Formats: sequence, structure tokens, C-alpha cells
Amino acid sequence: MKRVAIIGAAGYAGAELTRLVLGHPDLELAVVTSAADAGKTVAEVYPALAGCTLVYADPDPEAIAASVDIAFLAVPHTAALALAPALMDAGVTVIDASADFRLRDASVYTEWYGVEHTAPGPLASAVYGLPELWRDMLPGARLVACPGCYPTATLLAAAPAIEAGIVTSEKVVVDAKSGVSGAGRSAVPGTHYVAVNESVAAYKVASHRHTPEIAQGLADLGLANPKVVFTPHLVPMTRGLLSTVYLDIEPGTDIQKVHALYAARYAGEPFVTVHDAGRMPATAEVRGGNRAHIGVAVDVPSSTLIVTCAIDNLVKGTSGQAVQCANIILGIPETTGLDLPVPVL
Repeated sequence: MKRVAIIGAAGYAGAELTRLVLGHPDLELAVVTSAADAGKTVAEVYPALAGCTLVYADPDPEAIAASVDIAFLAVPHTAALALAPALMDAGVTVIDASADFRLRDASVYTEWYGVEHTAPGPLASAVYGLPELWRDMLPGARLVACPGCYPTATLLAAAPAIEAGIVTSEKVVVDAKSGVSGAGRSAVPGTHYVAVNESVAAYKVASHRHTPEIAQGLADLGLANPKVVFTPHLVPMTRGLLSTVYLDIEPGTDIQKVHALYAARYAGEPFVTVHDAGRMPATAEVRGGNRAHIGVAVDVPSSTLIVTCAIDNLVKGTSGQAVQCANIILGIPETTGLDLPVPVL
């Protein structure tokens, strides 16, 4: 049994991590932190987790390191820059759900996040935690950078086509939609109920911080010099994310051939389902679970492959993926604590 801390446990991602770790047979939740909710119990802040009497504490790296084997960081970007090195120096395995260690080039991080990257040592050793694509890098990792929710769905959608060499253009168009929980627990005017209800809006067009992360992943998959056109949308639902990816392919490419290579690529993956050719997924299919559902179609006149991936942004897009990475690091089945049926309605 490994003892676990969740730092930033009162945010939405942290609350989902709390739920998953409490139900995990090989993890013991020992520490939960929240500067805003310090002194309150988990059940006070989240009555849905009634029975959890752990009290949120202020984040103290020394106290945390003395108490746990693994620390999940569910904190805003820049916060992990100081926390991760201190915890690692104390022998703690760090699984970071923030953006601080996803981009390998510190100058790209500075360009997109507007702050200097102050932990180049850990950055050099960080492993990008998308198991379906880079599982072999996780065993033995001391610092895992969990992907963003948009990159997770987008890279899973694009990977088989790029790896198979059927993509003919460096331009990748991504049209993605996310529920409001992706904006975090702290409300801002643009995420208030009256602003998002009965409305769909594109946001951060041509400027979203996940753009370079998507491009980095596409390049790692083998697409030379990827040019990413990424348009995220906020939709009036609590959770869920749908990414539709458009890829140029050779004229005459048959949908059955494409479907076969997707089915073969993800055969045996416990958390990826490839739908029948032409059938597209919906976010309701994956709500509350760590699964990704993928649908493929080909627009023959334009020689365009259209791939849609649905995930739950709070689970496969964040917390569930973090637990999946922890399972692999610990050498236990990666489905442990995660392979549960989701609500049908």
C-alpha cells in the first residue's frame, strides 16, 4: 500500500483524484492540501465524498514528503515549479497534472505561459504521461507530466494515422469542445451560469496554451514540422470533451483501411474504444470514466480523414490519467481502481 498526497485537492481535478484514490485498493490517501479550504474536511467541501474525514492542510512540502510515497499535484501552472523539485529531492514520486513540465523547451513554456521556467533540472527528466502512446517511458519515472485534456483527446485521435504514414500534410486542424469544469473551480465572468447556459462559444482562438503541447506530441508521433490550427469551444455542460481532428490523407484512401489501422493500433488498450467506421462518439459515453472513445470517417472529395475522440476532461483528461500513470510506475495493472462502469444516464 503506497501513501499518497493530493496537493490542490479541493479543485475539480483534485476532487476527482480524491474520489479515485479513495476507491483504489493499492493507494492510501494520507494528505490533502488546499490553501483556500485549509481546516475543512473533504466531506464539508464536497458532500458527495461523505465519510472522508481528512482535513485540508496548507501545502508544506517538508511535511508532505515525510508522510507519503507519491504526490499528485493538481495545482495551477507555476505552482509545481517549486513543489516538484522539493518533493523529488525528498524521494517522493511526483505526478503533476499542471502544465509546468509538459513542454520540453523552457523557452516555449515562457512564450506561452508568460513566466520563466525555474526548474530546468526536473524538466529534463519529466516523462509525458500519455500511456497509450508512450507507456514504455513510465516505468521508473520520478516525475510525470500529465497531458492537458485537449492534447490527450487530440493526440489519441491523430496518432494511428500519423504513425501509419497516411497523413500527407503538416497542417492539422483541431476543433474541440469542453465542459465548463475545464475552466476550474474559481469562477470568472466568462464561466458563470448566465454566461455559458444555452450558449456555445469559441475562446482563445489561435492563442490557447495547449497549442504547443499538441504540436510537440504530433512531432513525437512522427509528423514533421506540424502546423496546428486549434479552436477550443466552451459548451454548456459540466464535464466532457470532444476533439475532432482533420488530417489530409492520400486521395482514394479507403475508410475501411483507416478503420482497420485504428482498430489494430488500439487493440488491447484497456481505456480506448474504436467505434465502427462512420460512428462517432459522444461525451455521455465516457462521463465519469477513464475511457477514450474514437470514431473515424473519410471525406472522399477532399481526401480528409476526420477523427473524433471523446473523453471526460476530469478523468482521462486529468485525474484518471494521473492514476493510470501511477499504476504503471508501481508495476500494478494500469486498470486498477479505474476500470469501472460509467453511468448510462
